[in-house]
Amino acid sequence: MRSIWKGTISFGLVSIPIKVVAATENHSVSFHQVHTADGGRIRYRKVCELDEEEVPREEIGRGFETEEGRTILLTDDDMAALPLPTAKTVEILGFVPAEEIDPIQLDRSYYLAADGKRADKPYVLLREALKRSGKVAVAKLALRARESLGMLRVYEDALALHTMLWPDEIRAVSGVAPEGEVAVRDAELDLADTLMDTLGELDWSELHDEYREALEALVRAKAEGAEPAPEELRRRGEEGGGKLVDLMAVLERSVQEARSGRAAGEEGEATVHELAERRAGGKAPAKRAASKKAAKKPEAKKTAGKSTGGKAASKAAAPKKTAAKKTAAKKTSAKKPSRPRKTA
Repeated sequence: MRSIWKGTISFGLVSIPIKVVAATENHSVSFHQVHTADGGRIRYRKVCELDEEEVPREEIGRGFETEEGRTILLTDDDMAALPLPTAKTVEILGFVPAEEIDPIQLDRSYYLAADGKRADKPYVLLREALKRSGKVAVAKLALRARESLGMLRVYEDALALHTMLWPDEIRAVSGVAPEGEVAVRDAELDLADTLMDTLGELDWSELHDEYREALEALVRAKAEGAEPAPEELRRRGEEGGGKLVDLMAVLERSVQEARSGRAAGEEGEATVHELAERRAGGKAPAKRAASKKAAKKPEAKKTAGKSTGGKAASKAAAPKKTAAKKTAAKKTSAKKPSRPRKTA
C-alpha cells in the first residue's frame, strides 16, 4: 500500500518512525458530467471573476475572507512560518479508556506501518503496551494541511490511527430529539427487547452494497447493447440477501395482533406481547383464565343452593298434602249412607 504521510510517533522519549497508509477505500461508482446531445465531457474551468479569464494553477493562491468582506492573501512562506510542531510527528498526549471517546468524534481511518527495521521494536513495544492497558492513545498530528486530533489503537496486529474532530467541531444536539416528555411503558420496552432478541446476531459477511451491484450490472448491460427494464432492475434488488427491517412497524403489528388475540379470548401459544408481560411480572393468560373460572364457581354454588332449597320445601309440603287428603277421605266416608244388607 502506498503511504500518504511519513513521520514519527513521539511516545515520551521514544520515537517510532512510521508510514501512514489509508485503511479504507471507496467503492462507490463515479460519474462524469457529459453533454447529452453529443456525449462530450463537461469540464470546469477556473476563471477570475474580475477579468473573466481562465487562471493557470501556478497563479492560484490562498485567500481568507474577513468578517468585513476583505480578502487576505496568504503565501506559501506565510504558511511555512506558522508554528506547527506536529508537522511530521504524531505527538501522544495521553492514554484513556476507549469508551471515553464517542464515535461521533471519529473521522478517517489509517494504518500505521513501521518505517524501517529500527522502528520494529518500539512499534511492537507501543502495540503491546496498548494491549496490556486496554486503553487507546490520544495524539495530535498535522495531516492533509491541517492539525487534527488522533486516536491510536491496536487493530489485529497493527496500529491504527483514527483522526478525530476537535470538540468545538461537534454540533450541539439540542432540537434534534423530540421535545417534551414522551411516556414509554415498561411493557412496551419489554416488547421491544423481545423483538430485538428475535433478530439474532449480525453476520457482517453478508453485508454488501446492492445498489452499486445493480448499477454496475446496468452499465455492463448497456455496454453490451442491452437495456434491462426498470422492473427487472427492481426485481434484482428485491432478490438480494439483505432485508431492511422496520423494527417499529414490526413492534406495532405485534402489539395489534396480541391485542386482538386477547380480546377474542384465544389461548395456546404465547404471543410476543404475552412473553413481554411475563418478563415484566404480569399474569399469564392461563392464570387469568383460571382466576375467571374460580370467580364463577361461587355463583354456581349459590344457584345449586337455591335449587336444593326449592326441592326441600316441596318435600316438606308433600306430607301436609297427604294428610289433608286423608282427612277429606274420612269426612266423605262419614257422610255416605250405609247400604241395607240383603236377606235371603
